[in-house]
Amino acid sequence: MSKSNSSRRKFLKAAATLTGVSFASTIPQHMFAAEAYSEEIAQAPEKQVDNPRIKFSVIGINHGHIYSQVAAVIRGGGELVSLYAKEPDLIAAFVKRYPQVKLATSEKEILEDRSIQLILSAAIPVERAGIGIRAMQHGKDYMSDKPGITTLKQLEEVRKVQKQTGRIYSIMYSERLENKATIKAGELIKAGAIGNVIQTVILAPHRMSADTRPEWFFDKKYFGGIITDIGSHQFDQFLYFTNSGQAEIIASQVGNVAHAKYPQFEDFGDIMLRGNGGTGYIRVDWFTPNGLNTWGDGRLTLLGTEGFIEVRKNVDIAGRTGGNHLFLVNGIDTQYIDCSNVELPYGRQLVDDVINRTETAMTQHHCFLATELALKAQHAAKKISYTK
Repeated sequence: MSKSNSSRRKFLKAAATLTGVSFASTIPQHMFAAEAYSEEIAQAPEKQVDNPRIKFSVIGINHGHIYSQVAAVIRGGGELVSLYAKEPDLIAAFVKRYPQVKLATSEKEILEDRSIQLILSAAIPVERAGIGIRAMQHGKDYMSDKPGITTLKQLEEVRKVQKQTGRIYSIMYSERLENKATIKAGELIKAGAIGNVIQTVILAPHRMSADTRPEWFFDKKYFGGIITDIGSHQFDQFLYFTNSGQAEIIASQVGNVAHAKYPQFEDFGDIMLRGNGGTGYIRVDWFTPNGLNTWGDGRLTLLGTEGFIEVRKNVDIAGRTGGNHLFLVNGIDTQYIDCSNVELPYGRQLVDDVINRTETAMTQHHCFLATELALKAQHAAKKISYTK
């Protein structure tokens, strides 16, 4: 065996970890499907740090992703100061989880608080861009849940204000940034474990659980469509793993094939795309069956010039417990890696960027390009209709 192969084998063996994952939640069921807050979304509440590096506040908590957003910034050294939301039941749940938070009487109160450096939001998707624009105009950085922008017109305005103000507009693409196995895949790619990535195949099924969903969930004018919403995660992953700084949509399609009760909803979409670093295929859907013990069997396959990686984000249907499973095959060997003890660096890196005015968590170009691709694929998508 060559010296380089021996070193790589040692690195790959050292990558395996063996600790488990647990999670707790106090999120109201009507916010979104109960299954949607597995370890990808919300762990037990993070403890406030003794010497916070920044102070942050929250405006809008209509999706449970806000809990992972808050936890990420607290892990990074942020101090949660205040909250503004309109829904009493959502506020009550948030305060139960974070009793130290101050309740603001208006959005303006938070925006004009000069001690606040960063604003987080998981408002109804169509409202997120506007909140971010106002945050930047008040000299604050911003982190949105995905989708952070729901129309190309919004994207144009957000880009303009971000350039004018020089503030950070970050979107938490949580299927990469909050999934430990996906973070580990990135580390392995950078270490050369499978050579150069030439294609990504991403399957992103979700469970419908219609009786747990708010009304806005079923109308695409509020969430932008299935590709804009779920798909934004996947474009982020495609760009990141293929190291593409530009890309184009080859084909896209969407449909509502099984939920006629909700005519403004979409339950299936897929996309083919090509970047300057590789090609990709994406499938998004709302067809996770009730027999699965999690909200979706999310899969990421990375094809490299010297091997491949498959990430099973939430479940290994072969029988291993929990999520964060990674399978690696290359010219050296075949490995299974339990990634449940991998650090999630996004919160720490974003706090670093707020302090240092850098782009270590995510470049602004990448953030906007992932969303632009999702919006363009949604806009160009052909409608699926089956006649049998």
